[in-house]
Amino acid sequence: MSGRHFLQIPGPTNVPERVLRAIDSATIDHRGPDFSQLGLEIFSGLQKVFKTSQPVVVFPASGTGAWEAALVNCLSPGDQVLMYETGHFATAWCNLARRCGLQPTLIPADWRHGADPDHIAAKLSEDTSHRIKAVCVVHNETSTGVTSSIIDIRAAVDRVAHPALLMVDTISSLASIDYRHDEWGVDITVAGSQKGLMLPPGLSFNAVSERALKASQSATLPKAYWSWQEMLQANKQGFFPYTPATNLLYGLREAISMLLQEGLDNVFARHARLAQATRCAVQAWGLEILCLNPQEQSNSLTAVLMPKGHDADAFRALVLEHFNMSLGNGLSKLSGKVFRIGHLGDFNDLMLTGTLGGVEMGLELAGVPYKKGGVQAALDYLTATAVHDKNRASVEVA
Repeated sequence: MSGRHFLQIPGPTNVPERVLRAIDSATIDHRGPDFSQLGLEIFSGLQKVFKTSQPVVVFPASGTGAWEAALVNCLSPGDQVLMYETGHFATAWCNLARRCGLQPTLIPADWRHGADPDHIAAKLSEDTSHRIKAVCVVHNETSTGVTSSIIDIRAAVDRVAHPALLMVDTISSLASIDYRHDEWGVDITVAGSQKGLMLPPGLSFNAVSERALKASQSATLPKAYWSWQEMLQANKQGFFPYTPATNLLYGLREAISMLLQEGLDNVFARHARLAQATRCAVQAWGLEILCLNPQEQSNSLTAVLMPKGHDADAFRALVLEHFNMSLGNGLSKLSGKVFRIGHLGDFNDLMLTGTLGGVEMGLELAGVPYKKGGVQAALDYLTATAVHDKNRASVEVA
C-alpha cells in the first residue's frame, strides 16, 4: 500500500528520523572512553526527564523487566505488596509480583477510574504491623486511558504514616504527561523506551530514591541481572556491568536532546492539546470514552468503547486493511470492546488529523452507528488553540 503506515497504537510509537539516524551508527567499544561520555550524558539527561537528582538505572529490557527490577531490588520473599486494579497492566504487574514470591493484594476496580487514594489509605490503615512493604500504582494505564494522581496517592500514604515504598509505573506517561519523581515522593519509577521517549522497544528504567536504595541493602529476593548495585557502581564512570544496547543508547541520547530542546513543559502541553482534540472528535461521533472521569482522561491515549453489537477488533482490522493504520486493541476483559488511539511521542496536528480521519472513515465503512463531524470538531479545536498560541507568542515578542 502506498504512503506511510500510521502506527497509532499507544506504543511502540513513531520513531523520529533524528533518533533513527542516531541509532544507525557504528557500534563502539562499550569499555572505551567514547562510551563513557555517552553513558554519562544519558544518565544526566534521564535525571532531567524523570525530574530527579537520584540515579536512573537503565536495563536492556522491556517495561516488564523494569517491573521485576523494582520489586526484586527492594523486597524479600513473602513481603506484602498493595496494588490497584486500574487495568490490564496493573493486573499483570500484580501477577508478576506473585511469581516473584511476594504476596500482592490487588484492590479491585472497574477499569474506568484511576486509583483511589482513600481506598489505598484505608488498606494501609488496617496494616498496623506494617507488613505491606510497597504500594504499586500505574500512573497512566495503557489499556484503559486512565491516569491516576500520584500526588494524591503519596499524600494518602503520608496521611496514615505508613512506611511502604511507593512504586509507580510511568511506561506510557513519562515524557508525555507531567511527572516528578522527587517532588512527588516516589521511591521507584518504572519506565520503558518505546512510548514518550520515542525509541524502539528494548530499554527500561528504574529511577531510584534514597529510601529505595536503603531498602535494597537488606532485600533478599533473588536477583542477578536485575541487581542495582553492580549497575550503579559501573554507571559512575558511564559504563555498564555487562554489554549494553549501545545503538539504542545512541537513540536515547538523541531523544533526550529532542525533549529538552522542545522543553518538557511544552512537550506536556502538546500532548494535552492533541489529547483534548481527540476527545472532541470522540464526543462529536457520539461514542463513549472508556475513562469516566474527565480529570483522569489520559493525554497519551484514548480508549473508545464500541457500541453494543459491534466488534472493536473487526473495526481495527478494517481500518488496517483500507487505510494502513494500526489502532490499539482491547486487552483482557476489554477484548473486542474498545479500540485505543495513541497520541503520544513524536506526534503533531497533521498526524492526529490523519489518524482521526482514518477512524471516521472506518466507522462509516464498518457500519458502526456514529455522528459525522468528529474530525471537524478536532480541527476546530486545533485551529482555535493554534491561533491562541500564535497570538500569545506575538504578544510575548512585542
